[in-house]
Amino acid sequence: MSARTAASDPEPDTAMPAAEDATTEADQPAQEPWAARRDLDAHAPNSMALNFRGINDGVTAQQVIGDIISGGKTEHHYNFSGFGGGQVSGEIPAQALERLADDFVSEGTAFAELLERLREERVIVLTGAPFTGRRTAALMLLHRLGATPVRALDRDVLPGELGQRLTPGDGAVGYVLCDLDISREQPLREAHLLALRGRIRELKAYLVITTGHSPYIEDTVDLATWRPPEPATVLATLLPKRTDQASAQQRLALPAVGEFLSHERQIREVVQYVAVLAQADEDRIQQYSLVTLEQQVQEWFEEAETPVQLREKAFLIALAAFDKGPYALTAELSDVLYAALRSTGDEKYQKPIPVFGTHIGKRLQNARAKRYPDREVTEWGPVIQVKAAFHDERVAPVVLREVWTGHPAARPAVIKWLDALSVDGRPFVRTRAAATVAVLAYTDLPSTMALIVERWAGARESRRQLTAVSALTLAHRIGAPNIPQIIDAWSTATQDPKRCWVAVRALGLIGPERPTETLAALRAQARHQHDKRLTQPRIGAGDQQVTAELPQSVALLLLSSAAEPALSALFSALDGHSSARALALDGFLTACERPATAASPPLLERASRSPLAADRIARLLGVALKDRTTNERAERALRNWVRAADTDPATERSLSALLPAAVTDARDAARLNHLLDTVPGLDGLPRPAVADRMRAALTRSHS
Repeated sequence: MSARTAASDPEPDTAMPAAEDATTEADQPAQEPWAARRDLDAHAPNSMALNFRGINDGVTAQQVIGDIISGGKTEHHYNFSGFGGGQVSGEIPAQALERLADDFVSEGTAFAELLERLREERVIVLTGAPFTGRRTAALMLLHRLGATPVRALDRDVLPGELGQRLTPGDGAVGYVLCDLDISREQPLREAHLLALRGRIRELKAYLVITTGHSPYIEDTVDLATWRPPEPATVLATLLPKRTDQASAQQRLALPAVGEFLSHERQIREVVQYVAVLAQADEDRIQQYSLVTLEQQVQEWFEEAETPVQLREKAFLIALAAFDKGPYALTAELSDVLYAALRSTGDEKYQKPIPVFGTHIGKRLQNARAKRYPDREVTEWGPVIQVKAAFHDERVAPVVLREVWTGHPAARPAVIKWLDALSVDGRPFVRTRAAATVAVLAYTDLPSTMALIVERWAGARESRRQLTAVSALTLAHRIGAPNIPQIIDAWSTATQDPKRCWVAVRALGLIGPERPTETLAALRAQARHQHDKRLTQPRIGAGDQQVTAELPQSVALLLLSSAAEPALSALFSALDGHSSARALALDGFLTACERPATAASPPLLERASRSPLAADRIARLLGVALKDRTTNERAERALRNWVRAADTDPATERSLSALLPAAVTDARDAARLNHLLDTVPGLDGLPRPAVADRMRAALTRSHS
């Protein structure tokens, strides 16, 4: 079965909720290109470079996705399981405890207070986040008290039966029970601890129980909280033990170490980094940060028997797509993905999704993420929302890469989920769906094009087509291969108007990087549409949409960083084929008509900053005023500029300097004088006073 067949649209009875109104949305008008560019700038992830102007500068995303232990680089694998991974019951060797004691760092922790508490109470419950060294801390508390030998207890025991596991004949003085299994059915109560303390006192022993944060621990249980030492403290303490002091100081000052410490770190990663630094392998020191990141992601997506169950894996994928977005939205859409993942291989699987699940704090802790209030830009204005983000923003694209290439069985569910997101009514959701597809395209362009982008480009729904445009644009932004070639080829797809429309819109968004090639592709399509109108009695709706989109993409180019070369190319096209001339004038006037976001109209503001742009704008304006097919539209745009100049001195200066250059003969001067004499005020207001000043300046320049 081909990739395209495998990725066909879901049947109506299995379609996801977010896509239910897709058919009614199909006839809605497409979002205007200016709004599309605004949404890309506002909602694209930080790794894709904010305020994109068409220049491919997404260095961060390229480094993360393209450079992580791939190509010619050497792969390094680290074992983060730590001492005693895979808990079993039995005595812990004294040599192992001594090794731990040699490297244990208590500076900056509450270890001394915990030690006194254990000495007095004999039984404590040590809680903390995963991978913070809880087990090592528990063992060191017992070791420091001299409570040896130490016996590890099996975690698969009911809290009420713990006392029965403590027998006087085992010779132990210290007991440790790591990651006690606490649940709704097996809560930990104060009565359990009171009984344990009595039993431990009888044995003249000590017991430390470690566990994560849990709602199933009775409120009256006095927990002992463990927080690990700072990573920088661990490095500074342990590295001199592996090498001499001078070498340690030199290596700790390396930029790679600073970069490593700039991200949230687990103690197991820090301890392993000490060994890497001690080896003084520059390549391994440089790569370690990204290596650990990738291995953490791979660990998350191991088989379902791991602690990170399917619902939390779906949340990790959703958080990768909506990193730094609203938590509630991320959680909502992660459950949509969860439903799709559960039905993989069994479309009739209908077991209900739990309405209430993991606590937000614990969920984000397991994902190595954070929540914070922040300002969110919406269609209804800015609002404050609780957002969620990975501590390390590099994690998001690596998660997407791992899911797409490392777990192909998840692809049907992920595609189904993205299909639903692509027609969601929220611009943020659609933009992040496009950004997700862009990362997938960087990772695996052929599959992503065949399974997702090509289908979206040919869809009935305008929102899905627009999301295809955004996906191509963002894929180019992060350096996915061959995107300009794909867009150029689609822009000349004479037999596929839908795909052609997507390409024409995308040309306007990536055009500033290659204005000459972009305008050439747009002119080629304009010529094709011109010839088709001459030979065919009726033009289809798809071709009409393509024709209407061509000047919009030209205008996007004129109002970008590539305005100067684009204006020069348009001016040169005036002497070419009639279709090229028509496109040049139509695109120019579309840019002239763009409303001002500040005091000055955007194209006129460009003229004020560039003499070359001012010259080309004046010449194009003069031609448009003379051309019978465009003169009314050009006059209307010029009147709007005059009204803008009446309230903004900078606009007045720019327009006063520009108008004389638009005049080439007496008829041009007479036409402009008449326009300035008759320009009405807006909404019945008096004629703008600036018109008289401009008329006088125009007369002086041609007297």
